[in-house]
Amino acid sequence: MVFERYLRRELRAAILLVLVAFLGLFSFFDLVHELEDLGRGGYQLQHAALFVALKLPGRTYELMPIVVLIGALYAFTMLARHSEITVLRASGLSTVQLLGLLGRHGLWYVLITFMVGEFVAPPAEDAARLLKLRYTAEMVAQEFRSGVWMKDGLRFINVRSVRPDTSLAGVRIFEFDGERRLRTIQEAKTASFVPPDHWRLEDVVETEFTDTATRVHKRDEVAWHTELTPGILSVGLAVPDRMSLYSLYVFVRHLEENHQKTGRYVIALWKKVVYPLAVFVMLGLALPFAYMHDRMGAVSVKVFVGIMIGILFHMLNGLFSNLGVINSWPPPVAALTPSLLFLATAWGMMRWVERR
Repeated sequence: MVFERYLRRELRAAILLVLVAFLGLFSFFDLVHELEDLGRGGYQLQHAALFVALKLPGRTYELMPIVVLIGALYAFTMLARHSEITVLRASGLSTVQLLGLLGRHGLWYVLITFMVGEFVAPPAEDAARLLKLRYTAEMVAQEFRSGVWMKDGLRFINVRSVRPDTSLAGVRIFEFDGERRLRTIQEAKTASFVPPDHWRLEDVVETEFTDTATRVHKRDEVAWHTELTPGILSVGLAVPDRMSLYSLYVFVRHLEENHQKTGRYVIALWKKVVYPLAVFVMLGLALPFAYMHDRMGAVSVKVFVGIMIGILFHMLNGLFSNLGVINSWPPPVAALTPSLLFLATAWGMMRWVERR
């Protein structure tokens, strides 16, 4: 229908405008932050600009629900200001029909959010991190002062640092027997991955513990067979919310097989599934403003309200994720609660404006 195309066009234009504005604002802040690192190694302004550009897909994924909310608020407020929504309702357009239209149009934004978060943002984030590491000549950030710790069966692995090319420096492997007694300690200066299933340890010192003696062996090279791949190590180092669903799933399986806590990563996995659906919630939350005329406040006031609601949603997402980890909540509860709270708010606001 003509009015459907018109509404879709108005929403699309407003959402695109808000997205460009937000990306420009955050890119400026990111670039200012990167100026502190200029001159370190070979890191120059053009590298900082490319680094910021590679961060844009991740920013798009994070901002999409908020952008949809603010864009929809602006579009609906302008339509209400010119009495176009009133005309449509007087012509027989019901709230259910309008919600259906928003749902069909919002599906595209849900798909865009999911595709960007799953297939575009993770490799772009990796490329940005490697770009900066390459030109600043730094190691990948360590999770603890002593390096990164991982568990693989009866072995505990400590890696002092992971290099940008995914090779390792300062590797220590503590191997225990079935009775949890320490049997060997392998210390390697460097390690490089040899697909598909093992690492090549170089400059290795192996300490072997027996019931009666301790032996020390030195080897130039040792093949270390393990399920730990560069991909799993990168997940262990990266922020879970920045990883793809597949990477999180593989890492969760690895943790489960080694009887380690998975709560933080399972919650992140659920959030990756649920987060794109928040677009529907935001569209529903914006709809009541379409029924409010200018006497309810100026356009700028409503846009400001939308920004505050978006910030609150973002903060609640982070809050419930942390509370879920601390209190061992079921992952679906931690991931779904913010969206359900805002959905209930949207329903309450719609009932209120309908009664008026």
